[in-house]
Amino acid sequence: MFNTETSTNAQVNKNQDLEVLKELLFSMKRIRHVEETIAAKYHEQKMRCPVHLSTGQEAVSAAVGLALRKTDFAVSGHRAHAHYIAKGGSVPKMLAEIYGKETGCCAGKGGSMHLIDQSVGFMGSTAIVGGTIPVGVGLALSSKLKGEDKVTCVFVGDGAIEEGAFYESANFAALKKLPVLFLCENNFYSVYSHLRVRQPSERSIQKMVEGIGIPGFSGDGNNVIEVYHQTLKALKEIRAGNGPRFLEFTTYRWREHCGPNFDNNIGYRTEEEYLHWRAKEPIGAFEAVMVNEGHLSESEVKEMERQINIEVDEAFHFAETSPFPKPEAAYTHLFSE
Repeated sequence: MFNTETSTNAQVNKNQDLEVLKELLFSMKRIRHVEETIAAKYHEQKMRCPVHLSTGQEAVSAAVGLALRKTDFAVSGHRAHAHYIAKGGSVPKMLAEIYGKETGCCAGKGGSMHLIDQSVGFMGSTAIVGGTIPVGVGLALSSKLKGEDKVTCVFVGDGAIEEGAFYESANFAALKKLPVLFLCENNFYSVYSHLRVRQPSERSIQKMVEGIGIPGFSGDGNNVIEVYHQTLKALKEIRAGNGPRFLEFTTYRWREHCGPNFDNNIGYRTEEEYLHWRAKEPIGAFEAVMVNEGHLSESEVKEMERQINIEVDEAFHFAETSPFPKPEAAYTHLFSE
């Protein structure tokens, strides 16, 4: 167990830091409840799009989302629910999008893998692995050209690191000293293929990226305090004009690559491996420390959960009762040259 007093880097304002700790726990619980409710309701056949859930990986999203400013940009890939929520994206609009409703964040046309909420700087996600990496770097270039104090966070998985778009974008970002944070959630799997069959065993992703010219850090993605403070440190360096940074955090998804189920029975990973990582899950461990060290009472935890339950219930109700797009909406949002 980590100690919150030592992990928060010698607190200056204890009350303020305690509020941060509570926000981190609330955000992780909120993300998990949204995604686990999606999993529980998916069999109803009302969500007619694939879903890529990140249950077990909540610490990274919660910490990075809190560290970023509302005015900063963020982009993501196919497993984007948690990133969108943590950045402040509208949960009712996200769920309406998954249900294919006109009130969705993409007017019901994008589904789970295509999320956007420009009001909070979440500039989009896509099903194409690595597809938003150059988009994020382009956003960072625009911020630099305009003289804006904005950082763009590009969320990637270990699989996206193997795309050519990553190397081209990372090289350009390093060359131009762009205000971009590459944030890698390394959960060891690209669909059903473990990292060991895709990359040399002696390779460190973070050190490989350092070879391109981008300083970085590799750490425990289930330690929300570590993720939060390393992200703050990287953002400070980026805002000082020192160019891009790369953060890699190891974590683990509980559910199948695509869908609401558990898939340990199909053979690409073992039950033992799953249980090993489930024992390291971020929410229960952090909550226990908060309660045991007197930073949070059991009643406060229950109040958090009550608020989250109400919010999520209302968001699902909004999504399910919203209207489907009209047929003529198929002819809107079309672009050609």
